[in-house]
Amino acid sequence: MSADAASLQQEWLDAARAVREKVQAPGVLPLAAIRDCSGLEIFQRMLRGELPPAPIAETLDFALVEVEKGRVVFQGHPAPAHFNPIGTIHGGWQATLLDSCMACAVQTQLEAGQAFTSLEIKVNFLRALTDKAGPVRAEGRVIQVGRQIGIAQGSLYDAAGKLYAHGTTTCLIFDHENLRRI
Repeated sequence: MSADAASLQQEWLDAARAVREKVQAPGVLPLAAIRDCSGLEIFQRMLRGELPPAPIAETLDFALVEVEKGRVVFQGHPAPAHFNPIGTIHGGWQATLLDSCMACAVQTQLEAGQAFTSLEIKVNFLRALTDKAGPVRAEGRVIQVGRQIGIAQGSLYDAAGKLYAHGTTTCLIFDHENLRRI
């Protein structure tokens, strides 16, 4: 690994540690937060530790590290617990990080009272990922958000810039009051 990549990797580890020191215990968002906050405000509040991260983030060892309107970055730490039978990181782990960053990028463009669910994700795995890669980042960017449909793309890469997977998502947007019907 180059000195620049090693330095960036250390920055990433420090950034994730700083975020994790502020966050609450994982939990489901209160419906009031969805009702009263825009999607971007929800993620900004998560970064400040005012709202809990999703339980899946603890289970699969990833954390929200950056957010802006139309863009979300999660950092994951591939580990042997995420191996498939042949000793590489399971594609489901990678797909989960991509689903999270892409769908949450869509959410950053939603108004208070709106919610979403992923309708479809497509992931292309480009190379094997192992626990030796160090931290990886899943960066989601909005392509288009309309009244009912949001589309985003995502990339999963390491500190050296090596791309491991790329994906796209289509999300259904709806009024938060319909959450109880899902």
